[in-house]
Amino acid sequence: MNLIDVQNLHFSYPEGIELLKGIDLAFDHRSTAIIGQNGAGKTTFVKLLKGLLKPVSGDILINGVNTKEISVAKLAAHIGLVFQNPGDQIFKSSVYDEVIFGPHNIGIPEDEADESTKKALIEVGLENKVNDNPYDLSFSERKLISIASILAMNTQIVLLDEPTIAQDDYGKQLIQGLVRKLEGEGRLVISILHDMDFVAETFTRTLVFQNGKVTMDNDTKSVFSQTEAVRRAYLEPPHVTQLGNRLGYTETYLTAEQFVKDSLRKREEFKQ
Repeated sequence: MNLIDVQNLHFSYPEGIELLKGIDLAFDHRSTAIIGQNGAGKTTFVKLLKGLLKPVSGDILINGVNTKEISVAKLAAHIGLVFQNPGDQIFKSSVYDEVIFGPHNIGIPEDEADESTKKALIEVGLENKVNDNPYDLSFSERKLISIASILAMNTQIVLLDEPTIAQDDYGKQLIQGLVRKLEGEGRLVISILHDMDFVAETFTRTLVFQNGKVTMDNDTKSVFSQTEAVRRAYLEPPHVTQLGNRLGYTETYLTAEQFVKDSLRKREEFKQ
């Protein structure tokens, strides 16, 4: 059974234009990036998955349960959402209290909640700031607190809205490692992103949203190999992909490491 099934999903706000137009998708454990220009319907779609919004028509099944038939509170035990702005999520006066709130809220026993909270803080590198007020920390650290809050709940599905905002290279590598770890555990990570380099380096599957529809859905390499289709969605391919294209390489590169390794191999073949 899929972790998420989306069936003929339509959504519009009251008296507004239709934002999502007949979306059909199935999600297994593969990490999935959602990309597209602003206004394409990405954030609305993620809020629908979380149950914060309800479909106008169509259905969303989370582990076989229709989001129309379950409360947001009960759904929280299955699916966690990290908002784009941590200020929309953080409200406690200490890092520890903020992160343990989620486990408490879904009824995890105290000992388990404490253990998962400490583990999550270690995973985001904030174990030495448990007593700090979150608003004494930087924006990037508050973003990591929000991520830890969801990790501590041990949900099978994790939704991330622009997780790399304000992150330096260390922060991006940390988040990348978390995505890969969760995927390796059979958990599903779905993330909205504008950072195409991070998408290419991190996610197994990529969806392109455009005008309320999914116009591309494939493994990440296959998506970025379709350069013209990506550009028609008003997106730029990853920088290393663009470099390979400009040099006339037929291979689609997703990481600098792949590009360098292949370039060295080609050079050695040329020498011979």
